[in-house]
Amino acid sequence: MDLSGLAPRADLLVLALALDLAVGDPNYRWHPVRLIGGLLVRVERALRSAGATGRGGGCVLFAVLAVVCGGGAAGAVVGAGAVHPGLGQAVHLFLLYSLIALGDLLAHAGAVDAAATAGDLVAARTAAARLVGRDSDRMDHAACRRSAIESLGESLVDGVVSPIFWYCVAGLPGILVFKVVSTMDSMVGYKTERYRRFGWCGARLDDLLNLIPARVSWLLVAAAAVVVPGASGRAALRCGWRQHAVVPGPNAGWSEAALAGAIRRRLAGPIWLGGRLVTDVWIGDPATPPGGTADDSRRARRTVLLAAGLATCLALGALDAGWR
Repeated sequence: MDLSGLAPRADLLVLALALDLAVGDPNYRWHPVRLIGGLLVRVERALRSAGATGRGGGCVLFAVLAVVCGGGAAGAVVGAGAVHPGLGQAVHLFLLYSLIALGDLLAHAGAVDAAATAGDLVAARTAAARLVGRDSDRMDHAACRRSAIESLGESLVDGVVSPIFWYCVAGLPGILVFKVVSTMDSMVGYKTERYRRFGWCGARLDDLLNLIPARVSWLLVAAAAVVVPGASGRAALRCGWRQHAVVPGPNAGWSEAALAGAIRRRLAGPIWLGGRLVTDVWIGDPATPPGGTADDSRRARRTVLLAAGLATCLALGALDAGWR
């Protein structure tokens, strides 16, 4: 069996990113992430019926999802390649394009900004609720924009830099396993009574797989901010280093705090969840004003887009060096 069609390719990566920016995430029933989520629900139900509700059950869940989803995608690419090499490349490209989420991330953040600019608070809250899980009914226009900017910072890691990183490391199987872990973390990685033990595997693997990309993203945001008008690369470096631990979890704070520093604004602030104030901590330079203007949103989107471009350039360089 020829598995060379699963290896990372620079040309397919560039095409996938171009498609993602031009078209956005494909919305169809058989989207890989939807299939992973649907399979997760069925396997979890079977494991719970068998009494496997602890950490072991969560580890089995990961193993099943990784084997079935990774193997299924590999089989699709290899099988298509056996029919015609061009068909195998097309399946590879489509899967890769489906697993990178830069275009939709920028579009969703832009929708929040557009609604706030139009003065439509209901629409701004609705758009913000698609990005964050906090109580949007307590948010004003500025808070809606801040939430979108925070989501840009966090999702730069798990939606763009990490998928590209693991694609370069392990090809199509690498990015698929990363998406399996990311889906597990979003669906079962909660510290609730139901998932505290069962979701442990997904949550810890998600922390591990994002460990390097999160810190790379901090540096990418700082580098991008050097050339974005009105942004500060130095402040991005400083805030990311000093305040990354303010955000819960070992990874999200690096890019979020860096983005706050980059646009020279404070982010986060009062956040309500389930009618309860869960935090009122700000991130960013205390001497800067709270974020939430249209200029803040545009500057953040430009910084994230350029950071993603720099990540792509690094990936292309790494792949080229590997081929040589």
